[in-house]
Amino acid sequence: MSRKQFDLIVFDWDGTLMDSTAAIVKCIQAAAKDLGLPVPGEAAAAHVIGLGLHEAMQAVLPDADPKYHARMVERYRYHFLSRDHELTLFQGAREMLQELAQEGYFLAVATGKSRVGLNRALNDVGLLSAFDATRCADETFSKPHPAMLQELTRELGQDLKRTVMIGDTTHDLLMAQNAGAAGIAVEYGAHPIHQLQACNPLFSARSVAELHQWLNENA
Repeated sequence: MSRKQFDLIVFDWDGTLMDSTAAIVKCIQAAAKDLGLPVPGEAAAAHVIGLGLHEAMQAVLPDADPKYHARMVERYRYHFLSRDHELTLFQGAREMLQELAQEGYFLAVATGKSRVGLNRALNDVGLLSAFDATRCADETFSKPHPAMLQELTRELGQDLKRTVMIGDTTHDLLMAQNAGAAGIAVEYGAHPIHQLQACNPLFSARSVAELHQWLNENA
């Protein structure tokens, strides 16, 4: 079966497949509170989701003494580890991935999580074998640098022009642009719709079901 546009579909993890945005925001806020630092608001904390952890802490508290950034990472991990087992996939995400795999697409993940964090999350939801390749922020450059997509396509022998990145943040969409790949936005994650639209995604999905339908008809 010939593909319409894409051979490789790359997903962000948090806020795109995993319903974790609210938990991540709370953990960032709790980490700042632990250290007596100004607690960022929900919008500021949500905006850094998708970046590597160190980059995220620098971005969310740019005025803090740099010595606190590593401690913020430690406290964030402490809080996240205490609750990540409670997190679930968005409804319909598992079925969408299974159907895309059956259709013969290459599937991958590009995430701001660490390798340990992603593997634990994949194991918790039973998706360790669902993807052909994955890249994490502690293995290469953080989004929106194009390295994750460049490395994934190279590893899988794919063409960036026939690759699409799907994510809930401008970091995901800008990474796709920087790599010369297509970008699809999902509107149910960390970044507001107007910021996503400013990145000119190929499509913007309001739900996993809408994303799944679009991929069935257009990918």
